[in-house]
Amino acid sequence: MANKGPSFGLSRDVQSKIEKKYDDELEERLVEWIVLQCGQDVGRPERGRLGFQVWLKNGIVLSKLINSLAPSGSKPVKIPDPPPTMVFKQMEQIAQFLKATEDYGVVRTDMFQTVDLFEAKDMAAVQRTLMALGSLAVTKNDGQYRGDTSWFMKKAQENKREFSDSQLKEGKNVIGLQMGSNMGASQAGMTGYGRPRQIIS
Repeated sequence: MANKGPSFGLSRDVQSKIEKKYDDELEERLVEWIVLQCGQDVGRPERGRLGFQVWLKNGIVLSKLINSLAPSGSKPVKIPDPPPTMVFKQMEQIAQFLKATEDYGVVRTDMFQTVDLFEAKDMAAVQRTLMALGSLAVTKNDGQYRGDTSWFMKKAQENKREFSDSQLKEGKNVIGLQMGSNMGASQAGMTGYGRPRQIIS
């Protein structure tokens, strides 16, 4: 927060490694998606990690994003008007976004902590959460996603198969290759293991 000074030594090394994980190209793609998804009224951030952080810091843009992905008529996060200016209200807004994101289906391990965004501790984690949210929106394919579907990877989906009893019985008659029948291959001609080394003098 405001009273936190610069880090030194090991803390500085760790923080610089975390900051190196931030991807500027990914930031551009995420900004494009958020603007397309929420509309032009969310504006655009200044380029760079800190500009991106300031843009998302009060939680309003994030709340508009998750609301735009919700089915028509439902708004999982209440957006205050005017936007919150008090620190704890802004952090509460981010926490509401995270809760709504988890309810939407994003795995908890893919989500950032409130301080990662609010104090710019780990903006790469914020990018990972937004990527996971975008991937899930593309995968759901419920008509709420706006933007290029190639921006996010589609998540794997269940492909359940139903086999009849006769098919299951047929499967028991098939000899797998691990059972020793591999197109006539055998161990004939192989030497025994552990044979002593031949030394001819």
